Amino acid sequence: MIATDLTTMFGLRFPIVLAPMGAVSGGALAAAVSNAGGLGLVGGGYGDGAWLKKELALVQAQTVHPWGVGFITWSVSRAVVDLALEHGPDAVMLSFGDPSPYAATIRQSGAKLICQVQDLDGARRAMDVGADVIVAQGTEGGGHGGHRATLPLVPAVVDLVSPTPVVAAGGIADGRGLAAALMLGAQGALLGTRFYASREALGRDEAKRRITEARGEETARTRIFDVVRRLPWPHEFPGRAVRNAFLDRWHGREEELDRASAEHAAYRDATARGDFDTAMVWAGEAVDLIREVEAAGALVERIGAEAAAALRRAAALAG
Repeated sequence: MIATDLTTMFGLRFPIVLAPMGAVSGGALAAAVSNAGGLGLVGGGYGDGAWLKKELALVQAQTVHPWGVGFITWSVSRAVVDLALEHGPDAVMLSFGDPSPYAATIRQSGAKLICQVQDLDGARRAMDVGADVIVAQGTEGGGHGGHRATLPLVPAVVDLVSPTPVVAAGGIADGRGLAAALMLGAQGALLGTRFYASREALGRDEAKRRITEARGEETARTRIFDVVRRLPWPHEFPGRAVRNAFLDRWHGREEELDRASAEHAAYRDATARGDFDTAMVWAGEAVDLIREVEAAGALVERIGAEAAAALRRAAALAG
């Protein structure tokens, strides 16, 4: 057990939060993380109500521990937020956009408001809307993100928003990373790619295999996967994915790809087939630390134990 402001707020054993990865962090994965003593967050993504209703029912059925749900703020609707709140989450996380249209409703429901930010301006906005927890996300993480690195961003956000608890995200995949985040002043860590490569994650087995075999330098930040899917992501939030043939062919040719309608149809077909030479696998630079697909509960336990051991070693260094 590691005690921080985050663990006290939610009654956790470990200050570990599951990133709410769209189409990956389903109800079973969120429940497994929560049951092991972390905070599981269902990935509400772009706001598919039918999918969300199914996955929220799963997490409700499979855990009595605190859990939550996360959304892409620029894409979600009030109706979908209300749907999620009807299921009684302990936390709602908003990322990539202005949280103010939903902040008051979330907090009035009794759920804690978690805002993920990528810079200090975002942290200020999160404070303005009354965020209970702020996730400082560095560019090393998988999926969409900003341009600041985790190591300098986290303490800068901590200094700015204190005493509001900060959670570090971006490039954290083991207990050493969690311990480092705590040393930076964070009260916990949010992990995505590490839990993507877990048995309970909704991703395909081939996607998980590619994560376990990739190296950090084989990931790249790009907009092409949003362009080919016609998703209007703000340009300041490219996504980090494992390099593949499609990325190598189209990266830097976004405007040409946007006009290539045949490529859009081919991409949809490749995704449906699970052809990851074309379809993307979002993953962060910490893939070097991920060697196998494991049970999520075992990951929480091991990462927590590794972090506790690292903190004890750090204390010994100080005499």
